[in-house]
Amino acid sequence: MPYRPIRIKLSESTLAADPLRSGGSQVQPASALFGLLLALITVACSARQEPAAQRSDSSTPPQACLGDASQAAQPRRVAVVPQLPPSEIYSRWAPLLQDLGQRSKLCFELVVPPSIPALEQLLKTGGVDYAFMNPYHQVMVKDTYQPLIRDDQHQLKGVLVIHRKSTLKTLDDLKGQTVAFPAPNAFAASLLIRADLRQRGIPIEADYVTSHSNVYRSVALKLSSAGGGVNNTLNREEPEIARHLKILHTTRGYAAHPFSALRSLPASETTTLAEAWLALGNQSQQHPLLNRVQIPRPVRSDYQRDYGPLEQLGLETLVQRSAP
Repeated sequence: MPYRPIRIKLSESTLAADPLRSGGSQVQPASALFGLLLALITVACSARQEPAAQRSDSSTPPQACLGDASQAAQPRRVAVVPQLPPSEIYSRWAPLLQDLGQRSKLCFELVVPPSIPALEQLLKTGGVDYAFMNPYHQVMVKDTYQPLIRDDQHQLKGVLVIHRKSTLKTLDDLKGQTVAFPAPNAFAASLLIRADLRQRGIPIEADYVTSHSNVYRSVALKLSSAGGGVNNTLNREEPEIARHLKILHTTRGYAAHPFSALRSLPASETTTLAEAWLALGNQSQQHPLLNRVQIPRPVRSDYQRDYGPLEQLGLETLVQRSAP
């Protein structure tokens, strides 16, 4: 039986323009059973304030070193945007980091924050060495992190889904309706969709439910009239949930999520790691490890070319302000 999503309700009028501050909303707990299940599958800790190099805590299962386990290997923390349940993120990313770490002589610790706002706090403090983040996160932390790799096969687009039996026909029908989003600052699944709705003068009640999976469940269970997501996560959703959904609207496309590095890391290290990514991508057939993390065709990323144009969209007016 599908679990009931964790829900964070905010109206659009409560959002402000401080892109580096997120979270701070009051979470309405779901059922005790869901809380227990989430605790059992969570493989990472929430954000901490001190820099990555100063922390010894582990946010991974016991086999914390993914990659080169020799004493000479540099330990590095890698965060992944929590679009999927933590256990699924770990199953997809751990094998890839194991391979990349061996190729680049690095020992990776995989960090899966419990929510997108928690990831933003990590990025704000430079709390991880590398991160797979959404495009607008890269804009938010451009002075601290540089994009290394992105996928060249697909552009990132937001999709607005509704229940398959919904009577909604157009975006105008959403006026005054509750729309679920993973988080205020999720790029395609929230910011781009809300920007499209704002441009069309369509007021909604935004319901932030912490993950893409929870969005789809919220719509499937008819807790929300519509929900924001992306094709990659929608296509990977459980069949018993996905069969209840259909797409009402798709946004325009932008460069996909970057895998980014702290600018303070040695250039020799980040270059070696980028080359390890490219070596996997240059094989005659798409590597299954890359397919599983939604980067089937990795290419070197350039901030100004790939993510600089986002600075002109005015998305900062939709970003949530949090308490300091």
